[in-house]
Amino acid sequence: MGYLETVPELAPLYAGADYVEEKTIEGSADLRRFIAGMMRRPTWLGALFTLRKILVRPFGIRQERVEGDGLRPEDVPFAPGEKCRGFTVTCGREGEHLAMHIDDPHLKAQVIVAAVPLPLGGNRFHVATIVHYNNRLGPIYFSIILPFHHLVVESMMRKGAKA
Repeated sequence: MGYLETVPELAPLYAGADYVEEKTIEGSADLRRFIAGMMRRPTWLGALFTLRKILVRPFGIRQERVEGDGLRPEDVPFAPGEKCRGFTVTCGREGEHLAMHIDDPHLKAQVIVAAVPLPLGGNRFHVATIVHYNNRLGPIYFSIILPFHHLVVESMMRKGAKA
């Protein structure tokens, strides 16, 4: 069980999950700066999304185009239903955590980002991915993107930690 599963507001997001992972990284940023840093897209990620667009076409998935190069910390949304670079906010608490989701025809992916203050300053950031399959093609689709998912999330976390 990861840290985020112990947060009462977030625990229901894990119910019935088909896939769960939680990664951590430490940095001096606050939660808003970390999330804004995570959302900066490196050039190689644009190429990866182009490849994804080709790979997921047989699954009937349309890739939403995300405009702009990034997100300013002051523009990180915390209210349910607000949009955050292709994600929709599920719930959030300023300075503590933000949960966002993307719904594809075959799965729902929830991403949670939380900041836990460290005793000597800075934060330990927890980033969780929770996947619920919507149908029998969900596991097939997810197995195709999973290796790329690890690369993308780790890269995003490093960018957030440097923010």
